[in-house]
Amino acid sequence: MAKYMFRTSYTRSGLEGLIAEGGTGRREALRQTVESVGGSLEGFYYAFGENDLYLITDLPDETAALSLSLNIAAAGALTVSVTVLLTPETVDEAVAQGVSYRLPGA
Repeated sequence: MAKYMFRTSYTRSGLEGLIAEGGTGRREALRQTVESVGGSLEGFYYAFGENDLYLITDLPDETAALSLSLNIAAAGALTVSVTVLLTPETVDEAVAQGVSYRLPGA
């Protein structure tokens, strides 16, 4: 399983739904949505600022992440962007891997 962070912002219709259902109601709905693609919801946070809602998920693969992103955005209540989250161990593996790269013009 890989971790993904979904950063979302409510549209007008999404805000109307939030007001009608409340924060915990929307958390439960999105937990079920994440579970429907074989994932789990690790974190769910409302926020002030550029984004209204952050979800931290464990998902089976990038296909599941894309499916969630597309379907949630298509519903029209939220705008969505997704970030793959990496562990420190993954960074260690990447640093240890040799890469052959030539600078432009070199």
